[in-house]
Amino acid sequence: MNLHEYQSKEILSKYGVRVQRGIVANTVEEAKEAAKKLSEETGTKAWVVKAQVHAGGRGKGGGVKFSPTMEKLEENAKNIIGMQLVTPQTSAEGKKVNSVLIAEDMYYPGDSEPKEYYVSVLLDRAKGKNMIVYSTEGGMDIEHVAEVTPHLIHHEEIDPALGLLPFQARKIAFNLGLQGEAFKEMVKFISSLYKAYVGIDASLFEINPVLKTSDNKIAAVDAKVTLDNNALFRHKDLAELRDKREEDPTEVEAGEAGLNFVKLDGNVGCMVNGAGLAMATMDIIKLSGGNPANFLDVGGTADAERVEKAFNIILKDPNVKAILINIFGGIVRCDRVAQGVVDAYKNFGKLPVPLIVRLQGTNAEEAKKLIDESGLPVHSAITLEEAANKVKEVLA
Repeated sequence: MNLHEYQSKEILSKYGVRVQRGIVANTVEEAKEAAKKLSEETGTKAWVVKAQVHAGGRGKGGGVKFSPTMEKLEENAKNIIGMQLVTPQTSAEGKKVNSVLIAEDMYYPGDSEPKEYYVSVLLDRAKGKNMIVYSTEGGMDIEHVAEVTPHLIHHEEIDPALGLLPFQARKIAFNLGLQGEAFKEMVKFISSLYKAYVGIDASLFEINPVLKTSDNKIAAVDAKVTLDNNALFRHKDLAELRDKREEDPTEVEAGEAGLNFVKLDGNVGCMVNGAGLAMATMDIIKLSGGNPANFLDVGGTADAERVEKAFNIILKDPNVKAILINIFGGIVRCDRVAQGVVDAYKNFGKLPVPLIVRLQGTNAEEAKKLIDESGLPVHSAITLEEAANKVKEVLA
C-alpha cells in the first residue's frame, strides 16, 4: 500500500527522522491558511506547493512549485489542485490532484551550500536481507544515475537478526562525504529511518532528496513509503491511510470481491486459480501472439458468484478481445467454476468477446457436462497448449 508524501513524513517524524515540515490542503484557501500557519511555526518566508499523488517525477509534470510570495503560492495552488498531473510514472491520462502539501523552504542561505542525497531502504529478496541504497546524487532519477554513473550508488546490507549496526550508519555518512555536525546528523538520520522502516513493516522507503541544509541539518525533503499489505493487520492505524482515489478503480472493486487482480495493457482477459498457474497462463498467451489484459487469481475457494464477478471486472476493460479461463481443480471444484461461467453468460445475454475454457481436476467431467448442456458457444480446451492455440484462432 502506497502512502502520500505528507502521510509518509508524519510517520517518519514520529520515529525521530527530521523532515521538511508541511501542512496538507485541499483548497486554495486552505493552502493560504497553511502557509500562514507554517510561517508562524517555522519562520519560513517562502513555501513549496507539492501535488499529493502516488507517483514520482511530480516536479517534471508541474506538480511541485516554489512560492516566494503569498501571491505566487495562491497562483500555484490554484493551478495544481484539480489538475491532471502527468509524470514519467503515471499513464498518459495522468492522475487528478486532490490535495497539495504546503511545505517550508529549507534551501535557505547559510554557512555552506545545501546538498542533496539519495537514500532508500528496501528488501533484497534474493539475499533475504534489508538493504540501504544511497548516493551523493540526490534529486535525480536513481535509474539514470545507476545507468550513467553506477559507481556513485552504494549498498549496505542489513542482517535482519542484528539490525542496523552503528558502524554501518557511520559508513554511510562517510561514503556520502560528510563530516562534522552533518556527519553526526546523517548517522542519526539513517538510524531513525531504519527504525521506522522496521517499525511499520514497510517494503520500501525512498527519500529523494535527503537534504543537508546550509546549517548542516539533515532532513527528508521528500518521502515515498510503501507498506507491506500482508502486515497491515498489525497496523490498523496505517491501514486507514489508504487513499483509494489513487488506485485503479477496477483493482479496488476486485479486492473488495476477494479477487487478486492487476490490470495490464493487453487484449486477452485471464481468469485463473492460483498465482503460479496465472503466471504460466499469461506466458502462454504471450507465446501464442496475444497479450494478457490482466492478472486475475480467483483463489482456491472460487464459487459461481465470484466467477461471475470476475467476468464483470474483466469485461470493464474495452481492450479485451477474448477471455481465457484456465482452472485446475485441486481445492476449487471445476463444476462450481463452470456454473459461474454459465450464470455469467446468461446474465450478460451474450458475451461480447470469445470465451476459451480449460477446466482440469476435481469434478472436471461434471464441469464439461454443465458447459456442453448449456448450449453456450464456448471454445473448450484440454491442454494449456490447446488453449493457447484457441486464443490465437479467435484473435486472428
